[in-house]
Amino acid sequence: MFKYLIFESISIIVGIVAIATILIRFYKYRNLADFFKLKTILISTILLIVAIFTWTLSNKTYAPDFAMPTFNRSHAPGGLPPSIPFTGMLDFFTNKNRFEKVKDIGADPNDVPTESQKPDADGIVRISLRAQEVISEIAPEIYFNYWTYNGQTPGPMLRVKEGDTVEVALTNDPTSLHDHNIDLHAVTGPGGGAKLTHVAPGETKIFKFKALNPGLYVYHCATPNVSTHNSHGQYGLILVEPKEKLEQVDKEFYIVQGELYTMGQIGKKGLIPFDAAALIDGKPNYVTFNGKIQSAPRMYANVGDKIRIYVGNGGVNLISSFHVIGEIFDTVYPNASIGGSLEHNTQTALVLPGGSTIVEFTVDVPGTYLLVDHALARMNKGAWAELVVRGNENHDIFSPIRNDHME
Repeated sequence: MFKYLIFESISIIVGIVAIATILIRFYKYRNLADFFKLKTILISTILLIVAIFTWTLSNKTYAPDFAMPTFNRSHAPGGLPPSIPFTGMLDFFTNKNRFEKVKDIGADPNDVPTESQKPDADGIVRISLRAQEVISEIAPEIYFNYWTYNGQTPGPMLRVKEGDTVEVALTNDPTSLHDHNIDLHAVTGPGGGAKLTHVAPGETKIFKFKALNPGLYVYHCATPNVSTHNSHGQYGLILVEPKEKLEQVDKEFYIVQGELYTMGQIGKKGLIPFDAAALIDGKPNYVTFNGKIQSAPRMYANVGDKIRIYVGNGGVNLISSFHVIGEIFDTVYPNASIGGSLEHNTQTALVLPGGSTIVEFTVDVPGTYLLVDHALARMNKGAWAELVVRGNENHDIFSPIRNDHME
């Protein structure tokens, strides 16, 4: 247990003695010809080299991914930390013009399937997804190389029914520079389908699974290094609806929080590279709802509407404290468990990395409501969205009172 410490200590002592001997002899023998003839200089030099070599070995550290399963380690050369390998980075800048430029990377929060996808005539529900690397804006004039499903972040919300046999076909777009796959947390089986769908650029692979457990589940890319793929925006949600359908509501929305790790300071304009060191440290420049900093409201409802929001956390590091400012959740499905215990009259719902929740509430008062991660400093990084509620005022519930200033 102490051998590395012992070797390190000995090498430091020997190195100091060797350097001191060389300096003393050099001070005494100013003539370089005489200096290099000394046997003590030769011995001291050899000892110094050995000390440096021993110190280097005793300070050897594993690559940052040493603790990961061997099949899940980074593709980066030499086991480097999660990053785009140098050759991949070079390929990216060489080929950046071939990537599709997506005008709006953010998935539409209104784009929730109204019902579970119907099976084909043979009884199988078939889902097709495309892994694609694109360039889009985090905010105006701030561009990032997103890795996506179907050219958006998060990927499309999927909706199947408990008991369905589901066939998933994943195609990796030919313009991609990296391999991709998909791990669906709704799958019962090793890797959630990741190994069965590992696709190189231009490839398509298909697998099937039985949707055994109702609930709202995350899906994401699990190609090594997994955290790198997820933090480029490659995640989404799949709802396995129970056999007895969820209660009908007036509005359903789809929100997934994610983290973007970019080089330089927040707000730096241009095409911003990915920052692997920030990923390891868990310090994203941007924390977003649906892939980007929102520029305008995208969710609308009317007074009296019962609203259900499917909320996910693509991760990879931060726990989300999901909150709607000015509302109280009538019902929360903790960890999006359907059939388990429900919470009522809740102010904030926890959403773990790689996890999800479902919240329901009825809007009684018109106005603009902010959806936030209540670790509120993250609003400065983009973790917010707006819900606009239209309709008549309800002064019994909420109204101003004039207070005259008294001298």
